[in-house]
Amino acid sequence: MNRLPASETLVLVGTYTSGESGSKGIYRMWLNPETGALSTPEVAAETTDPSFLALHPTKRVVYAVNETDTFGGQTGDKATGGVTAFTIGEAGELKKLNDQPSLGKHPCYIAIDRSGALALVANYSGGNVAALPLDADGRLQPGRAQQHTGSSVNKDRQKGPHAHSIDPDPSNRYALSADLGIDKVLVYKLDSKTQTIAPNDPPSASIAPGSGPRHIAFDPKGRTAYVINELTSTVTVLAWDAEKGTLRDVQTISALPDGYDRRSYSGEIEVHPSGRLVFVSNRGHNSLAIFKVDQESGRLTLAGHQSTGGDWPRNFATDPSGRFLLAANQRSVSIVVFRVDVDRATLTPTGVSAGVPAPASIRFIAAKS
Repeated sequence: MNRLPASETLVLVGTYTSGESGSKGIYRMWLNPETGALSTPEVAAETTDPSFLALHPTKRVVYAVNETDTFGGQTGDKATGGVTAFTIGEAGELKKLNDQPSLGKHPCYIAIDRSGALALVANYSGGNVAALPLDADGRLQPGRAQQHTGSSVNKDRQKGPHAHSIDPDPSNRYALSADLGIDKVLVYKLDSKTQTIAPNDPPSASIAPGSGPRHIAFDPKGRTAYVINELTSTVTVLAWDAEKGTLRDVQTISALPDGYDRRSYSGEIEVHPSGRLVFVSNRGHNSLAIFKVDQESGRLTLAGHQSTGGDWPRNFATDPSGRFLLAANQRSVSIVVFRVDVDRATLTPTGVSAGVPAPASIRFIAAKS
């Protein structure tokens, strides 16, 4: 592959390279935004356990966490994971810019603030979040961490904090972190000029004990935050006050069918670009839950479920056109393409799939117009 397809969308896939996955790092392929066809995946860059990816808002740079506790050879209390920045070439090839320690063990999530000033990282085993300043060219600089504290009721999973995500709010004045271990969404003031974050007052909102908040998605208008809870496979709907940085509980709804009693853990949540649908992945039930959104209140109504056509859908993403959704089935080594029908609130398999080992994160870059 040595040129940029004229009208196709670049797809970058983060993976797990550890264990017996056989993965080499980050993969690339091309999506036809009209037909949903996919090219054959290729290795874009070799790197260790790039389980989550984030794109710079204005530059052709992608950032990957390295979900380990071995960055830089540190051990013991100083052990940390890493974050790596790559430039994106015209043919989708990735070239390493630089890397930095994530300031905690097993970083599992990364987001870039909307100005491109900060990389925000959640360290799962470290129980903290970190803000790493970005240079003008997108290079990572040494950051600072904010430690979470506490525990919750699940004795196996919630003995201490486990920061699972951190995202800027639509106004870029705050960053919200879902912590699975303490059943809270922590709110930080975000200052893109000083490239720092600091606890808000109040500093957090509580989620029902034992829920295990994992990821957060905002509606396009910035009025509602949707929190996926891994341990209970539920979605908590929260009204967002962008002036005060506060959250108010509106609704909690199951992402599983009525009566389903087998093991399942929700993995990802996304609001469709139209703002009319919310999707949630269920690992175990191996489905995508489809919710309709009330445009006034933000409340959700379950519209149905669609099998992901594979095992353990850790991640999924809707392409920039809003026509297609790609589901990453981590255990069955497959990415499956679905056509989105917003009016009918359905996902329909297109018959297209691609084989990528241990896929864990999907990001899109639309072709230049």
